[in-house]
Order: sequence, then structure tokens, then C-alpha cells
Amino acid sequence: MKKTIVVVGAGNGCGNRVAEKFGQNDFRVVLMARNAEHLAQYEQEFKDKGIEVYTKVVDAAKPETVTEAFDEVKAELGVPDVLFYNVGVTIPDANLTEAKDAELLMRRYQVDVAGAYHAIQQVLGEEFSKKSGTILVTGGGLGLYPMDEFLPLSMDKAALRAMCIALHNKLKEQNVYVGTLTVTDSIIPGTRCDPALLAEDFWKMYVERGECELVH
Repeated sequence: MKKTIVVVGAGNGCGNRVAEKFGQNDFRVVLMARNAEHLAQYEQEFKDKGIEVYTKVVDAAKPETVTEAFDEVKAELGVPDVLFYNVGVTIPDANLTEAKDAELLMRRYQVDVAGAYHAIQQVLGEEFSKKSGTILVTGGGLGLYPMDEFLPLSMDKAALRAMCIALHNKLKEQNVYVGTLTVTDSIIPGTRCDPALLAEDFWKMYVERGECELVH
């Protein structure tokens, strides 16, 4: 039976390259993102490559949209085999149009960390365990080496890493693998953090189901 990967945070960078890698290995792909126009473009690109693809409009800042989308996926395709969370606000703090205050930190945390936790809750359960479910998360080097220029993101990537490690240790008892790829540089084609290279890392994590963290 064909397996399903859900990508929360589809986009022309890491999100779509990971989705394509799994699609090339006979997965059906569900792409989730905020922009319906972009999703329509991605859908056609995947179809042109012969990959079975579906799209759902979600906003990680609004958990109810994520819940609704996963309910639809489970009703239409069943419980997915793989969840890939690839959402994060990565703009430098100097480019912010709003004050860097506690409210901003909480809004960022909702997208970067709480959104990941909420998405994970949508797949966990007996069926996911029976499928040897996999949860993959895009981490960041700022979680290891924080910078004031990216203070909210540094804080969030550290929290996200801690969450993944804790869940990895807990959920492996339920036959569920949780892995995070800590990306230590900007994700740019043609560099050492080329999205295609990261996709290979994520596929390796899915296949090997080894340690929680891989650093790239």
C-alpha cells in the first residue's frame, strides 16, 4: 500500500525537496502552506514529475487550521506514515516591522515550536504506531549557537530541539521515530546546505531511524 508524507511548510526550499525525495520513493505527498496560489503551482510541478500530490491551506499561527487539514487528510487518505514539519520565521530581527517584545516572542513561538507540537499531536495514535510512524523536523544551528541578531529564532530553535529530543526518547517506545536535522547555515541551492542535500539527510533519517539529531 502506498505511503503518505505530510509536509507542513511546503516551499521552494527544503520543504518541496524533501517532499520530492519521498515522492520519488513511491510516497504520495500532501503539501501544506499558507499561500493557496503557491500551493497550486507546487501541485502542478509535482504532477508534472509523476508524483501523486494533494494540497491543504494551513497557517501554523492558527492551530485550528492545522487540525482541520489533518482531519481531512485522515478522512481522505488515512493516517499518514510521515510528518515533516518545516515551518519557521527566519527573517533577521533588523528587518522586523514590529517591536521585539514579549508578544512578538510568543507569536514566533507559536509558529516555530508550538505549531510543531500541535501538528505532531494530529498524527499520534495507535494507527501511527502500527505504521512505524516517522516525525521529521527542520532544526537550526541557532539552537546550538544563538545570535542576538536572530534572537526569537535562536530561542525557538533551542526549544524545538529540546522538544524533539524529549519526544524521541518517549515515542520510540510506541514504535514512532522522531528526528531533527540541525541545519547550521542558510538553506541555499549550490551551497553546503543545498535543499537537495538536506533532503538526502532526511531520507537517511527516515530509513535508518537512528539517533534523534543529525547536524548538517
